[in-house]
Amino acid sequence: MAVGSPKVAVAVFIVKENKLLIGKRQACVAHSYFSVPSGHLEFGESFEECATREVREETGLDIMKIEILKVTNNLFLDNEANLAEHYVVILVRAVLVDPNQIPQNLEPQKCDGWEWYDWENLPDPLVPQLRSAIKEGFNPFQDNFKEY
Repeated sequence: MAVGSPKVAVAVFIVKENKLLIGKRQACVAHSYFSVPSGHLEFGESFEECATREVREETGLDIMKIEILKVTNNLFLDNEANLAEHYVVILVRAVLVDPNQIPQNLEPQKCDGWEWYDWENLPDPLVPQLRSAIKEGFNPFQDNFKEY
């Protein structure tokens, strides 16, 4: 099984009232799973810069008030595909600069489109790292970050 260095990603929970912006992934990783806008941290980039860039690239939206809520450490093993991936994911919360902005699907090869989902009625299946964080009590509408 091929094993590489851990990758760092930022997942952006854009909150609007009691709703989150979520899309159905079409990329090879977590294909057909629902996720918030997210992507890899680029060299020299802050978490906030990555969040801003990924949201703009994927949805065309402008965000502000970016806050780190939780950091997850995820190991994905797929024996059938002979694949192992290790991701450190920074979960951040943000709000829209203009609450009337409408999300666009700027990467249709990676996502079916974006919709606002009520926190109490999230789509299924969620990407594993999001599902696990929620099971552990993560809530993007509350302050979750714990210092160690």
